[in-house]
Parts: sequence; structure tokens; C-alpha cells
Amino acid sequence: MFFVVLISCIAAIGGFLFGFDSGVINGTIEGLQHAYHSTSVGSGFNVASMLFGCAIGAFFAGRLSDRWGRRTVLIISAIFFIISAWGSGMAGSSGLFVFFRVLGGFAVGAASILSPIYIAEIAPARYRGALASLQQVSILTGLLAAFLSNYLLTKIAGTSMTILWLNYEAWRWMFWVEILPAVIFLFALLFIPESPRYLVAENQISRARKVLTRLYGLHQGRIKLSEIHDSLLSDHPPSFTDLKDSKTGKIQHVMWVGIGLAAFQQLIGINVVFYYGDVLWQAVGFSEEKALLINVSTGAVSVAACIVAMFLIDKWGRKPFLLLGSVGMSIALGLMIFAFSQADMGSNGKLILGDFGLLALVSANAYVFFFNLSWGPIMWVMLGEMFPNQIRGSGLAVAGFVQWGANFCVTVSFPLFLSALGLAVTYSFYGISALLSIIFVFIYVYETKGKELESMPY
Repeated sequence: MFFVVLISCIAAIGGFLFGFDSGVINGTIEGLQHAYHSTSVGSGFNVASMLFGCAIGAFFAGRLSDRWGRRTVLIISAIFFIISAWGSGMAGSSGLFVFFRVLGGFAVGAASILSPIYIAEIAPARYRGALASLQQVSILTGLLAAFLSNYLLTKIAGTSMTILWLNYEAWRWMFWVEILPAVIFLFALLFIPESPRYLVAENQISRARKVLTRLYGLHQGRIKLSEIHDSLLSDHPPSFTDLKDSKTGKIQHVMWVGIGLAAFQQLIGINVVFYYGDVLWQAVGFSEEKALLINVSTGAVSVAACIVAMFLIDKWGRKPFLLLGSVGMSIALGLMIFAFSQADMGSNGKLILGDFGLLALVSANAYVFFFNLSWGPIMWVMLGEMFPNQIRGSGLAVAGFVQWGANFCVTVSFPLFLSALGLAVTYSFYGISALLSIIFVFIYVYETKGKELESMPY
């Protein structure tokens, strides 16, 4: 079991880089606006540009991993993380910055898909939920590390736009911090085995037997090898056409559930808090330093919530957590909308919440807590386990593309909605999405707790 946990932790470093790469932009927005003279539209595109790469990476990673292997594509992603972190900090123009962020986005998208696939395919069923939750814990730890790094660099320099070391501004150093964990990820991947389910699919039975023996022991490894082999025996090489039901010609039900989970996770607006937390809290009157410190506290709350989910997911199941999270987020968003609607506009153009500032802050952290107790980890766990072996790569490719596409739409629209409609109206859309997610989960989502990958209920 120690070996399973170890390689799951290594795979989950991809989640850490996913979180860091997503969160680091939070503290660099003012620096980017100043360096590239960005408008609100340009600023939104600079922030959202990574998501183009994420959608592409998520869409192709599953299919490429079916062809080249999970581990191989993760190694390629690690290399892209390194190049992107260096290039984003060095970029001298908005176009070059976008290029490196899109490259990093490809790595994020690939890691977001392949880390949960890999963990699901090597983990025993009774521990799979907890081990797959490592992905979200790692994402949130990466976010927290980015928030803390941004805060400390800003505190040392004075502002994110101030020259820090070697005649470079602090916001550029925020990107370069990511190089260290990306290098660690690359070298750690060289020492983990390939997914046994991929090896069986490629008819590399001897290698698969060795991996399964290391994972489960000789006797249990033989049983698992037989189960995987039998499930793939009548299958053909994976194809996107497998997403259609062979009898009806319609898209399989499991695919629609996967798309729904992926879309709702973003439409509830969580990444507005993660990407624009600095802008959000400055908009309601906090200084840059205090806004970045609030981000750190939000990141800590996120990690705590996800750790709770990790320990309980295999006892309570997936569906109860999703329902609890949707209800909790709906209430928290309602309170945030109320607080924002009571704000006054100051002479400096920033909102003044007055007595409602504490309510907004507490509600925002409650919203983040409920998300990371539920939809944050559970969606990735379910996407990694719910698809049959034959369509796991293709199904996750489509669901991942939808997830990152929805992420892009929410992210690029937020600064426009904020300036045109205000915080209260903008957050109302996220609140409505949270309410609709309750209905979706109640009707369409089945429980997958404790079931082997070869016997899912979909």
C-alpha cells in the first residue's frame, strides 16, 4: 500500500502545478496591466489565455495517453510547465506572454485529466476516493503556495510592480517560483510505473503483471490482471466513436453526466475567487497587500475542506458530498450577493461595504469551503472512475474540454460583467448555477463508492 500511496502522491504533483499555475496569475494582474498597457478586455484575456491551452491539453491528453501512455504524456506536461513558468516571467510583450501561458495551459489541462486517470487506474477500489482526492488537495496546496508566494514577494518588494531582484519586477518572480516544483515533478515521474490498464490495452501483459504485483501483491495482482484483461478482451482500440451507444447511436448517458459535472463545477464561479481574488477584494476597499493576505486565508480554508473530504469520501460516498456542497454554496453565494448589493461607491471608484464587509468575507470563505468539500475534489474523482475502460481517455478528453471551456467563459467575462453590472448581479449568475446543480446531482448522478472500475453503475 505504501508504494500505491507514493506513486499517487507523485502523480498528484501535477495537481500542485495545476493549482500554482492557476493561482499565480492572481497577484500579477496589476503588473501585467502596467507592463502591457492592458484594457479590461486585454486584462481578462491575459488571465484567461492559459485556459485556451487547458482546453486543448485536456481534450488531447486523454487520447494521447491512450496511444503513448499516461506516464509519458505527464512527462511532456512537466517539461511544458518548466518552459511556461520561465517564459511567462521573461515575456516582454503581451503576445509572447499569452504564448507561454497557453503552453502552460496545455500542461495544466493534461495534468488535470491524467493525474486522476493514473491514480484511479492504480488505486484499490476501497481507497480510490481518498487517493484520487489527493489531486484536489494538491491543486489547492498549489493555489495556497501561489497565494503565499505572491503575498511574500509583494511584501518584500512593496508592490507587485516594484523591481525586486536582478532588475526584474516582483510579478515576474511570481511566475519563476513555479520552476522548482516543476523540475521536481519531471524527475519524480521518471521513477513511477506506467498504468497497468494502459499496458494491458497495449498487450504488454508481462509489464502489466509486474506493475500489478508491486501494487497489490502476487495473488491479488493476478486476479486484477485477469479482470482488466477480461474487460478489454472484446474491445477495440479506443475511439471517440465509442462515446455513442452502439445500439441507439446516441451519446452515452455517462458522457452527459460527465459533461454536466464538468460544466457545473465552473459555472458556479469558483475560479473568479481564485483568479480574481486580488481584484475582488481591492474592489470592495482592501489594499493590495491585505487582498493578497485574504487570498492566503482562502487557500488555507480550501486545503482544510479538501482534507476533510479526502478522509470521508470513501465512507459517505460521492453523491452526498455533491448535494451538501451545492446547498452550502447556494446559501453562501446568496449572502455574498446580499452584501454586495448593500455596498456604496466611494470617490475612488471602489465599493465600500461598511458593516457588510465581514459578511462578504465570511460568506466568501464559506463558499470556498463548501466547494472544496464537494465539487472541487468529487468531480475529479468521479471523472477519473466513472467511465468504462474503453472510453476513459475519450470521455475525460471531452469532459475536460467542457470544464476548461466553461472556465474560460467565466474567467474572461468576469471583468466585463464587473464593470458593466457590478458584483451583486455578476454573482447572481453563479448563485443560480449553484441552485441548478442541486437538481442535476439529485436526478442524474449515481453513486460510485467502493465499486471496481470494471463494474461502474453507468
